[in-house]
Amino acid sequence: MQRKQSGLSMIGFLVVASFIAIIVILGMKSVPAVIEYYTILKNVKAIAKSSELRGGTVADYRNAFSKRSVMDEMSSVTPADLDIVKDSTGVEISFSYQRKVPLFGPVSLLFDFEGSASGSN
Repeated sequence: MQRKQSGLSMIGFLVVASFIAIIVILGMKSVPAVIEYYTILKNVKAIAKSSELRGGTVADYRNAFSKRSVMDEMSSVTPADLDIVKDSTGVEISFSYQRKVPLFGPVSLLFDFEGSASGSN
């Protein structure tokens, strides 16, 4: 009585390995862009809620973001890219940007990021 073999064939193994390799490459290329987005969002929220900047001008908020950008090495959003709205209730800071991540050859990923934060007086 013969037993039937089970498992992956060589071609099946190559298909599974190439699928896993593509997923790993996508992750390695896109994770830095997502991490930078969350760093920008964290800094915008901190600036909006900062008690030191209450009553400050729009230029003060941009300057605070500029200092944080240098410390965290953020280059996708500059202080001029921030939309800052001040009124009697507080401040709202928002931003949006696109990040193109090249994969290989003519293939790229395009991320559309946006975020906002508000702080009250």
